[in-house]
Amino acid sequence: MSVAPSLLDPYDGILLVSFGGPEGPDDVLPFMENVTRGRGIPRERLLEVSAHYQHFGGISPINEQNRALLAAMREVFSRHGVTVPIAWGNRNWDPTIPAALRELRSRGCRRVLALVTSAFSSASGCRQYREDLACAVEALAAEPEGAPTVDKLRVFYNHAGFVEPMIDNTVAAVAQLDEGDLTADEVELAFTAHSIPMSMADTSDYVVQLREACRLIAEGASARIGRSLRWDLVFQSRSGAPGQPWLEPDISEHLRARQSAGVSRVAVVPVGFISDHMEVVWDLDTQARETAEEIGLSMSRAATVGVDSRFVEMIFDLAVERAASVRGEDPIRAALGYRGPNHDVCPVDCCPMPARPMPARPMPARPMGASPGPVGRSVAGGRP
Repeated sequence: MSVAPSLLDPYDGILLVSFGGPEGPDDVLPFMENVTRGRGIPRERLLEVSAHYQHFGGISPINEQNRALLAAMREVFSRHGVTVPIAWGNRNWDPTIPAALRELRSRGCRRVLALVTSAFSSASGCRQYREDLACAVEALAAEPEGAPTVDKLRVFYNHAGFVEPMIDNTVAAVAQLDEGDLTADEVELAFTAHSIPMSMADTSDYVVQLREACRLIAEGASARIGRSLRWDLVFQSRSGAPGQPWLEPDISEHLRARQSAGVSRVAVVPVGFISDHMEVVWDLDTQARETAEEIGLSMSRAATVGVDSRFVEMIFDLAVERAASVRGEDPIRAALGYRGPNHDVCPVDCCPMPARPMPARPMPARPMGASPGPVGRSVAGGRP
């Protein structure tokens, strides 16, 4: 099936927006300083986390994974007959968002759709990206060539292009532990996502969206396997001050609690991440696995969605869907489950940062270099 380029009108460029990561040992500490600027994180904590990167040669796997996703997006858009420029920009390291927008501008792009590599809504996973896009647009607008307009694609936590590959990955992780034993309570699922401050969780749909994605994946995997899988939503990668409440329980604490309850096998599913970047390979493949081995618990880890063809096709479909909506058409807005598709344009009070209302579309919003304020209470856990 060939799709005419006009189906993306009025958009003429695509921007892949991600977190960024160091490309070598010398990049690690400057990268950590970029990530934490204005947040008052003690230097000893920066050095502690920097050691995680140095354990892998100072190179974050997120960069190569984003290059793979960028290539896959270009292939899929081209295969559908859509040949608009597609660029990649990061919040915290090269290539930066302003550099990527300059690249698109140099190729004639005036209205751009941005895909953020986060499936869920929160101040850190959605709003901060909108603010960074706003600052980049503001900076480019001061240049003689001007700035393209940027619109962000909706979050996709309940889209089949995300959920169905994760069902497959979950079934594969259970199979690693199953050993032919069909006892229903022998393998449990632990869905993991990045912890955030509880005050931030209270001002967003982050946990609600996570629990819906977990339910969809767990029910799909249960149907595939032929038995009901018990599941919990737990968290990882906490980075705040010790006295600040963050979402819990931590994955390692959860593994200890389930082993104490008599559970012997847990499949860990990193639902909150779309690729196997540092917080997956360190917090799960290294630390959580060490905990499981210490307590005698069998653990497997499901793959992330990565560049699964259904996921990349979803990105194309979301772009075509958004373009049709902007043209005043009424496209099918695909979504699974009870909640329906998320909004295209974020309300002004969506996932708020304290005392700083943000326009619904990326546009000048705060002085360049201003740091985001802290924003972090919800209840974890779930059952099929």
